[in-house]
Amino acid sequence: MKINIQGINDTYYHRSIINISKLFFEDPTIDFSDKQIKESLNLTFTFHNNTVNGTLESNGEYLNIRKKILSFEDRKQVNKGITYVLLSLLKKWTGLEQPWGILTGIRPTKLFHKMYREQGEKSHEVLRGEYLLSEEKINIMQKIVNRQLEVIPDLYELSNEVSIYIGIPFCPTKCAYCTFPAYAIQGKQGKVDTFLEGLHYEVKEIGRWLKEKNVNITTVYFGGGTPTSISAEQMDLLYEEVYRSFPDMDKVREVTVEAGRPDTITPEKLEVLKKWNIDRISINPQSYTQETLKAIGRHHTVEETIEKFYLSRSMGMNNINMDLIIGLPGEGIGEFEHTLKKTKELMPESLTVHTLSFKRASEMTKNKQKYKVAKRSEIESMMKRAEEWTEKNNYHPYYLYRQKNILGNLENVGYALPGQESLYNILIMEEKQTIIGLGCGASSKWVHPQTEKISQFFNPKDPKSYNESYQHYTNKKIEVLNDLYKGK
Repeated sequence: MKINIQGINDTYYHRSIINISKLFFEDPTIDFSDKQIKESLNLTFTFHNNTVNGTLESNGEYLNIRKKILSFEDRKQVNKGITYVLLSLLKKWTGLEQPWGILTGIRPTKLFHKMYREQGEKSHEVLRGEYLLSEEKINIMQKIVNRQLEVIPDLYELSNEVSIYIGIPFCPTKCAYCTFPAYAIQGKQGKVDTFLEGLHYEVKEIGRWLKEKNVNITTVYFGGGTPTSISAEQMDLLYEEVYRSFPDMDKVREVTVEAGRPDTITPEKLEVLKKWNIDRISINPQSYTQETLKAIGRHHTVEETIEKFYLSRSMGMNNINMDLIIGLPGEGIGEFEHTLKKTKELMPESLTVHTLSFKRASEMTKNKQKYKVAKRSEIESMMKRAEEWTEKNNYHPYYLYRQKNILGNLENVGYALPGQESLYNILIMEEKQTIIGLGCGASSKWVHPQTEKISQFFNPKDPKSYNESYQHYTNKKIEVLNDLYKGK
């Protein structure tokens, strides 16, 4: 679809216009010149007396929308007015509903937290009227925020503590939809050993800083890649370093290890987890259809997922999360119903229901013609079915996030049985405290303890670059932390 936008020359607003247009059309071509183009959807914006006016013209058909804003001097207000008008025009022209309204960011519940603290129930009215959110999305955000504050009553007071993310960048194979730093581990033992040397160094140095500054840790999360791709001995040595180097590990509220790939789980590795009193892990089926697993590059079988779940349970893993993905290639409502049926047989403590996202650098995005996915209406039906199924089985939504190019403009939702929620997932989504990222591809998110201003710092994504520079990146992180915690 070609879209011509007239009357908006300021590039500050272009990104928002592109994001809203992509909700309605796949890969639209957008021209911001002031000259109408034939065979194009032409939209003209004018501004007068703090009112944003929008006109859509297509083959003689005209639509008009106006939106009053507070001030032309406030660019955020103008941007909100433009996106409001653009979304309203495109909804009328296409007939497509957008339940998330003009929100295109990753963390809608973060906005809800802020608005609800300031305005209470009035925030519902604002989200409905100013942001064009559906009642359904407002209600699920309210449920999630309520649950988060039950699980972490001091959520708003945790800025003086930190959480730790430890990234292990290896997997048995690379999944077709994945863009995480994840490298096939076969034949790379030398790189793994060198990487772990660097990771041990980071753990020691950051642990020393935390002890010196008397900064407490709220949660520790081992992610990746697949942290259980390394050997049981390597896991044991890493956990020993963590528990020796970090302060007061006995007071840390939660330690999680992603064991997402069932083909990495062994009795020896589970014994290591037990040794360090870690019982919160992820085992991710994604789907219970074997043809789907083969298509997306996961080399484990459906039977192996079930077998490793029961093995983990028998060896003391008391809090198991499982990930499911809606909209995988070749899957429709029938396949998703089968996945829910198999999930019912296992009843993990928590369940994250993802909607497939075509991430820019993934194999799936590069070869879209090879990976046929369900239509928007079917994706929406599957998400609705997930909501019904979780409610019926006593799972409650407790965190939510969205992604670019997500199918059906939907969301990813974490559900948990009462008391089994992941604290780390809440903290990373709501951005209430600093997350220190260690390891290859790890991102540190700095949240200033007083101002809550947020910035990020990235470790190198590939093992070779990380192995050559981990000391430099560790020192840079400590410099930033010293600045954040001046006087502590």
